[in-house]
Amino acid sequence: MSTPHQPLWEVFIRARNGVAHKHAGSVHAADAELALIAARDVYTRRGEGVSLWVVESKHIVASDPNDKGVMFEPTASKPYRHPTFYEVPEEVGNM
Repeated sequence: MSTPHQPLWEVFIRARNGVAHKHAGSVHAADAELALIAARDVYTRRGEGVSLWVVESKHIVASDPNDKGVMFEPTASKPYRHPTFYEVPEEVGNM
């Protein structure tokens, strides 16, 4: 007996309130609800998280590492986007 194809879901966990979700891994599941259950069972066995996100892998759009120059080079010509471009006045203190 063969099992039907189950989509791949990417799992993101937020360790505690106030921090960003981090990619934890992937699970196979028939739908989003089952993916959440599988993600909880696989990635939070020791109470590591306060929030889970699952997204079907086919919905993720990513840049190609081979396009690094085209994708990220234009930012190098805009130094004002880097915090080192600005001088912080002495009275501000530590930021």
